[in-house]
Amino acid sequence: MRVLVTGATGNVGRRVTAGLVEAGVSVRALTRNPARAELPGAEIVRGDLTEPEAVPLDGVDRMFLFPEPSTAKDLVERAVRAGVRRIVVLSSGAVTGGFDTTFHPPVEQAAEHSGVEWTHIRPGEFAANKLALWGPSIRAERVVRDPNPDGGWYPVHEWDVADAALAVLLEDGHHGKAYDVNGPELISLRDQVGAIADALGEEIRFEEVTPAEAREIYRRLGGFAAEAADFLLGFTDYDGNAADPADAADFDPGSLGPLPTVSSVTGAEPRTFAQWARDRVEDFR
Repeated sequence: MRVLVTGATGNVGRRVTAGLVEAGVSVRALTRNPARAELPGAEIVRGDLTEPEAVPLDGVDRMFLFPEPSTAKDLVERAVRAGVRRIVVLSSGAVTGGFDTTFHPPVEQAAEHSGVEWTHIRPGEFAANKLALWGPSIRAERVVRDPNPDGGWYPVHEWDVADAALAVLLEDGHHGKAYDVNGPELISLRDQVGAIADALGEEIRFEEVTPAEAREIYRRLGGFAAEAADFLLGFTDYDGNAADPADAADFDPGSLGPLPTVSSVTGAEPRTFAQWARDRVEDFR
């Protein structure tokens, strides 16, 4: 068996690659910068999903597909012609909720129409988002600035998402299924900060700011924080349409009840946010 892992240096892809190597599986890890990949045991290849014709698919029979909607159809068609017989899509729980109608759905549909085995992994909010949003201010000032300290969600550990993907890549019986993978607990932003503080063994202040002030903070950070600022703070919906931040603040996620976790795929207990904070504590020092 040879598995092509796309997005191999991402939070999930890196862990999927490591898990496959540990399982003794031949792994081809696709990255735009092989020199910085650091993926022991994997065959590291240069490639970009926006250029599907250059993705090396020879000898690959299973694929972990990072979402790139602009080229998903072409890449999947090439993969099937090359001999890929199982495709696992890294999608989003926003598809299940009906919030995402334009980004992940085309990738899912490409796999579903491929004629080979497919499964979707749909994570909710990544705990790792806090590295981009809060990491700089925690490291520099031991402070977090956010407009909604009592708001919260069910943040998922990236290893839970990777474990679900590994199970689907390696085991039979998952064809045609979409698995939502969330964290095990509804936890407020204030309590998330508290968990990071406990992991650090130091106090972290929570400073409440307006949504507009938070947006400016995120924009100055650049990267993911800047790109996602409008959506994360409620100024736009998932598809980029204008929205009111007050509507997002009024939503009670507790009304959803417990959400599906990795246990529905692997039977393992899901990792808590406190566990995630301990696992990533060095990123906040």
